[in-house]
Amino acid sequence: MGEGDRAEPLERLLNLVGLLLETPRPLTFEQIRQVLEPYGQANPDSAKRMFERDKDVLREYGVPLELVDVDVWGTEQGYVIPKEKYYLPEIEFEPGELVALLVAAQSGGQDEAAESGARKLLYGADGGVLAGLGGGPLASGSDARSNLVHAVAEATQALRRISFTYRTSQGKTADRDVDAWAMVFRAGHWYLVGHDRERDDVRAFRLSRIAGEVTDTGEGSAPPTDFRAADHVDAGPWVASGDDRAVILFSPDRAWFAASQFPGATDVGVDGNGRVVMEIPMADEEAFAAMLLEYGPDAIVRSPASLRDTVIARLEALLV
Repeated sequence: MGEGDRAEPLERLLNLVGLLLETPRPLTFEQIRQVLEPYGQANPDSAKRMFERDKDVLREYGVPLELVDVDVWGTEQGYVIPKEKYYLPEIEFEPGELVALLVAAQSGGQDEAAESGARKLLYGADGGVLAGLGGGPLASGSDARSNLVHAVAEATQALRRISFTYRTSQGKTADRDVDAWAMVFRAGHWYLVGHDRERDDVRAFRLSRIAGEVTDTGEGSAPPTDFRAADHVDAGPWVASGDDRAVILFSPDRAWFAASQFPGATDVGVDGNGRVVMEIPMADEEAFAAMLLEYGPDAIVRSPASLRDTVIARLEALLV
C-alpha cells in the first residue's frame, strides 16, 4: 500500500475537486502532486494510478473534470473543473418573495401542506437548494438570529438605509451605515449585500456578525440596473467583497500558487524571514483552515488569532 493510500478517499477527492475548481489555469499532474500530499508520494507510478482511479470516480459522479491544453500550442495539457459546468445556477428571490417565504417557513401554522410548500420553495424540494435548513426553523440551520433575518429582509424589500454594529473575524467592531439591497444565503450563512456609505462601495455583511439589532435610518438608494447580489458573495471559504481578512505568511515557492488559489488575495510585502505576506478575504474559518493545511509548513497564520487556533486544533486532532 502506498503512503498516499492512508489518506481518507473522500477527503482526497474533495481536495482534488476544490483545487481544480479554484485554479485559474489548468494544472498538470505534476503540479497537482506538488499541492495535494496524497499524490506526492515517493512512487510516481503509484501516485498516477491513484489519480487515474480518482478521476474515474469523480466522472462517474458527474463531476466535469476535463483535460485541456495549457497553452495555445497544445504542447502540454492540464486538468480543470469548469465552474459553469459544476455549480447549479443561483436561485434568487425578489425581496418581497423572500420575506413572504421566510414568514411562511417559520409561521408554525396549522396548514402543514402550505408550510411544507413554502419550505420546498425556499430550501429546495429535496432540502438541497439551501442545504442544511430544510429540516427545521431557519434559526436552527443558519448562524443568524431569526428576527435579524426578518428585519434585514424587510429592509432590502423596501430599499431602506440601516445602521448596525458589525464585528469582523478579528474581533474589531464598528458602526456601519448601509443601503440594504439584497440578501444571499451561501455556505450556511446569510449575507446582507448593500452600499456601504462610509466606504462608498458594495459590501457583503454576514448577519451572524451583526451585534444587537439593526436600526432603520430612512430611505436608501436603489442598486444599479445590472446589480446581482450573488456576485458579491463568492462561493468558497472567502468573501472578496466582505470585511474579514486573514494575514498569511507563505514560503516564496508556494506564494505564487496561493495567490492564484485564493480570490482577492493581496501581496502586502515580505517579512524578515523572506516569507511572502498575503492578506486574504475570508468568510468560513473552518474551510479556510482546511485549505491552509494543504500547504503544511509553507503557510503560517499571522492573524486572526481565531484562525490560528482553528489550524492548531486541526493539527492536534491529527495527532490523536
